[in-house]
Amino acid sequence: MHKVTFNNKNKTFFNTLKSSVDQYFASQQLKKTGNWKLYSKTVILAPAAILIYALLLFLPMPAALAIVLCCLLGFVLASIGFNVMHDACHGSYSSKSWVNNLMALSSNLLGGNTYIWKFKHNIVHHTYTNIDGVDDDIALSPLMRQCSTQKWLPPHRYQHIYGFLLYAFTSLAWFFVMDFTKYFNQKVHNTPMTKMDFKEHVIFWLSKALYAAFFIVFPILWLGWMPWLFGFIALNLTLGITLAVVFQLAHVVEHTEFVHYDHQEDMTIENEWAIHQVKTTANFAPRNKFISWFVGGLNYQVEHHLFPRISHVHYPAINRIVKQTCRQFNITYNEFPTMQQAIASHYRMIRELGRKPA
Repeated sequence: MHKVTFNNKNKTFFNTLKSSVDQYFASQQLKKTGNWKLYSKTVILAPAAILIYALLLFLPMPAALAIVLCCLLGFVLASIGFNVMHDACHGSYSSKSWVNNLMALSSNLLGGNTYIWKFKHNIVHHTYTNIDGVDDDIALSPLMRQCSTQKWLPPHRYQHIYGFLLYAFTSLAWFFVMDFTKYFNQKVHNTPMTKMDFKEHVIFWLSKALYAAFFIVFPILWLGWMPWLFGFIALNLTLGITLAVVFQLAHVVEHTEFVHYDHQEDMTIENEWAIHQVKTTANFAPRNKFISWFVGGLNYQVEHHLFPRISHVHYPAINRIVKQTCRQFNITYNEFPTMQQAIASHYRMIRELGRKPA
């Protein structure tokens, strides 16, 4: 296969930045992994999800209240994904690998698969961010056109209208279509996956079966078809749009850069890997404490892409170091002060990309 590489001969920017960040952790005598701030989220979010699930299953209630609780469960599950699963899959939840591996299985409990997620997200997305033709996170074509190098189709004229509705189906598509597509094709977009061993095959099928049992079979047997159907849809539409919007705001917004790779020959990106990460990524609402808590620091995407093995609880602190180093090297740092501004930027971008190219 042809491949994409980066001009990492000197890595002046990243070496300077890493030295400053390492110095910060040494001076503060801090571990780079999670601390009580992260573990307290786990203690809050996991029991909250179990409690809401139990209430929905065993406590008779009006349909309207049940729908509200299903939506709330969707938000809580999304936050578990942002905070617990995401850090654990990156190995930043704990300094103990077995704890990371255990917490990473929360992805399977949510309906996904940890093995596939790690390959898709940690290896493909974090290495080849916003590289059209490689990065699976911007591979929604033909449904949506997310960068100018992707083929334009007439329905894209309306993607700024139907886009957010499409995002709402993210979790349903992820759990029931995309995971299985990647599993049977053994590749993520155009990148072949590393071979799954027997244990990973067992985990894949067992976790899918458990998800179906707890989120489909048991509710149908206990509550009936119609209550389950409306509740399941409400939960997943909420979960889906929450997941999609947070990840779209990280890369598919104005001022972030994209690169096209046609797989015809080897390609070398002019910048070092770290500079590429800064240019293709954006932060949003960095001073909003509730959003930072809820999305597990994913509003600090620049810091996350530069240091994915550092827990998100440290991103506000190293944010100042990253900004200062970017100024030192004259590198544009993309950031939106509020989430509303980031959403507006994403909307304008997909609307512009939906117009027929000249």
